[in-house]
Parts: sequence; structure tokens; C-alpha cells
Amino acid sequence: MNPIVSIIMGSTSDLPVMEKAAKFLDEMEIPFEMNALSAHRTPQEVENFAREAEGRGIRVIIAGAGMAAALPGVIAAGTTLPVIGVPIKGMLDGLDAMLSIIQMPPGIPVATVGVNGAQNAAILAAEMLALADADLAGRMKSYKESLKQKIVKANAELKEVKYKFKVD
Repeated sequence: MNPIVSIIMGSTSDLPVMEKAAKFLDEMEIPFEMNALSAHRTPQEVENFAREAEGRGIRVIIAGAGMAAALPGVIAAGTTLPVIGVPIKGMLDGLDAMLSIIQMPPGIPVATVGVNGAQNAAILAAEMLALADADLAGRMKSYKESLKQKIVKANAELKEVKYKFKVD
């Protein structure tokens, strides 16, 4: 089994956020890899990773970073693969990381999810991959249906909650 998604984080301290992406990819049976690379502390390794990812079979990259959050953009500059940035909450409640990731120059796009939104990054990656994988598309449809069923169940439970002036 070879990975088709790469989860990259600026340091292992980002793992509590980024593991949500790993858990979703695992649930959807999508082979992935996880590594820590730093745009500032290991710039040569980041450049090598970006340049070699496609040749290794990677099809989507999820890159999480906090504070200056240069990692997703540096990776996007070195590859034509889609890169999904995950701003990680640190300073300024993650606003600094989010702004660093979304303010990319023309020609170097990075799709960006919300602060600490690693699960949404994995969902977006799965949706991209599902365009060319009917089995995965079916699993994604089932997942989306399960989201609907959670709300249907929650509404049924809310109907049972009684208040003096609540109208059913």
C-alpha cells in the first residue's frame, strides 16, 4: 500500500490537531503518510518533499502550520499537486496562521480550511480523490448521509425535551 495523501505538520506539537485528518482518512480507507517538516527549520527537506511528492504517488497534500504558517505555501510553490492548508491555533487564536496561508500570490494557490480544521482538510482531500474513485465516492456519500442522520436524530431528541412554554 502506497500513500496518496500526505499530511505534513510544522512540528509534532501540531499532532493533536492534524490527527483528526489522519483519523478521517483512515475511516475512508485512504492510504496516507504523516511527517513533520518545518519551512523555517528544515527548508531543504521541505523543498525536496514538494519536488518529489508527485513522483512518489502523492495526489493531495494537507499541510498544517501555526504562527507564520509558511509551510503550506512553500510546499505549494514546489509542486503542482493540490495543497490544503490547515491554520493551527497558536498566537492570535490562529488568525495569524490563517492569514499567512490564505494570502498566497497569484499562481501559488493553497486551499485553506478553518483554524484547526484538519478534519475538513481530510474531507476536502477525499472529495478531490473521489472524483476518480467510484468506491471512495460511495463512502463519501455515506459519510455525508450520516451527517444528515445525526441532525435528524438530534431533532427527534429535542422534540422530547419539555418546557412549559415550548410549542411542539
